[in-house]
Amino acid sequence: MNSSSSTVAANYYDSSDADRFYAEIWGGEDIHIGLYETADQPIASASERTVQALMELATQPPAKGCVVDLGSGYGGAARRIAKQWQVNVHAVNISAVENMRHRDLNNAAGLAKLIEVHDASFEEVPLPDGIADVVWSQDAILHSGNRLQVMNEVSRLLKPGGVFVLTDPMACDGIEANALQPILDRIHLSDLASPDRYRIWAEASGMTRDVWLERTEMLVRHYTRVREELRRRHQELASVISTDYLSRMDAGLGHWIEGGSQGRLCWGLMRFTKH
Repeated sequence: MNSSSSTVAANYYDSSDADRFYAEIWGGEDIHIGLYETADQPIASASERTVQALMELATQPPAKGCVVDLGSGYGGAARRIAKQWQVNVHAVNISAVENMRHRDLNNAAGLAKLIEVHDASFEEVPLPDGIADVVWSQDAILHSGNRLQVMNEVSRLLKPGGVFVLTDPMACDGIEANALQPILDRIHLSDLASPDRYRIWAEASGMTRDVWLERTEMLVRHYTRVREELRRRHQELASVISTDYLSRMDAGLGHWIEGGSQGRLCWGLMRFTKH
């Protein structure tokens, strides 16, 4: 069964306000943190740079290989992986609304034969053991109420020697949950992961973390850019998104910016290898 956190995430991302906001602001391809070359770089191109950086970190799987994308959103990464690497991608995502858009975009791109979208939780993935050369996740596992279980699923899915590449907004090591309460209240969670907790969970799951590239300044820059776009386009967005949602989003983005700027939050790229 899905955890209550998974249900909360599904209900949030399935809402029409959330779907319209992410589709408008992120361009309907990606809903994760970008890697910015300049302070005013478009969100979509910065998000694409994150995908490319993770692909380089993972390295290309063998011919006819398999990638599992956990928390695949609108499928921007899945499509780039399928097109660039010509591998099969299993995209696992709990939001039915996002998955509908994902499938439509796959069809439009001519990639439906390479990408299978699964309406499922990444805490209980409906795929066999050892299927994946690469498991992939971008800024999604924070929504899990049982991240050790997710790491166990990652290890189960990977072939020996396979890799897991990950980004996730985290608490800095040693930061207590009560220091993050406004953020936790917004995403309806009791805590966030931290870099060291991911390392410990990986080891308990039969994996080793061999890369941790800390880029917290990009978390701050990304949420700043999203808030700038929200404010710049507020009148336009308010015609299709409730003003209450936009107000709460603006406040929530401010909490993320503050947490990252004050050293309570961190973000970056990780790679784990299955023993």
